Parts: sequence; structure tokens; C-alpha cells
Amino acid sequence: MEERMQRLLREKMKQIHRYLLRLGANPADAEDIVQDAMYKGFLYIDSIAPDKFSAWLFRVAVNGYYDHCRKRKRRVEISLDDLELPQETETDAPDERVLQRERREEIDQALEDLKPLFKQLLVMKYKMELTYQEIGSLLDLKESAVKTYLHRARKQFEKVYGRDRG
Repeated sequence: MEERMQRLLREKMKQIHRYLLRLGANPADAEDIVQDAMYKGFLYIDSIAPDKFSAWLFRVAVNGYYDHCRKRKRRVEISLDDLELPQETETDAPDERVLQRERREEIDQALEDLKPLFKQLLVMKYKMELTYQEIGSLLDLKESAVKTYLHRARKQFEKVYGRDRG
């Protein structure tokens, strides 16, 4: 395999690994899932359109993660850590750190109440900072559908987050 292709595959594997970590996978499980997705990718490479290979790998890895969660009967946890929150620093007052931590927990809980697709979209857009086009190619959706679903995800998040805080 040529060096350029190897570099592209390594970068794609890192991207998928980071996404799985953000979905809540531990590093070892994320690595196993990515390796399994790559194995399947090479196994079925002849039947996958070259322009869809990246999205196919991504979808196989995400499905592998959900299968892993079902097998372990764990809840899928997405943590946006500090979604739109400043990082805690040592100079912050203790009460400020507690408030930031509580707000982070409220955000995480609100995300747990969303549909899985909506959680994925919010993580991809606001944590991974992917463009609509990139999200569309990864989820095999048209850019207009990504915008629509993302709008609905934000509205549902606002509704759930407001309900939990009120």
C-alpha cells in the first residue's frame, strides 16, 4: 500500500477513535472497535464504492460501539465535557468550579435524553467541530438533512435542558 494511502487511513482511524471516545467508549474498546472496522473494510473493500469508504468505516465503527454497549448492557454515555463552558483552572474559586461541574452534569444528563442520532450530530458539530458536509458524508446524509436534523437536535436539547433546570 502506498505511503499516502497509509497516512490517510491512519488519520481516518484516529478520527473515528476520537469520536468513539466522545461517545463514551474507553480507549481500549475504541481501539478494538476501530481495528475491527478496518478489518471489515479490507474484507469488503471490493463491494464498497471508493468515495463512500470513509463513511462506511465510520458507520461500521459506530454500529460496533453500539453492539459493544448492548453486549455489556451499558448505557451509551456522551460527555461533551465543557460544552460552551470555560475550562476549570486552579485560579477559579471553589464555588465556581462546583457550579461549572454541576452545569456539565446537567448538560450530560440532557444529552442522555436525546435520540442517538441527535446526540451524534451535536457531538460532531460542537465538540468535533465538523462541517455540515463532513457530517453528511460520515452519516451518509445530504447536507440539507444534516442541517434539518441538527436544528431539531438543538431544539430538543434546549427543551430537555430547560426542563431539567426548571
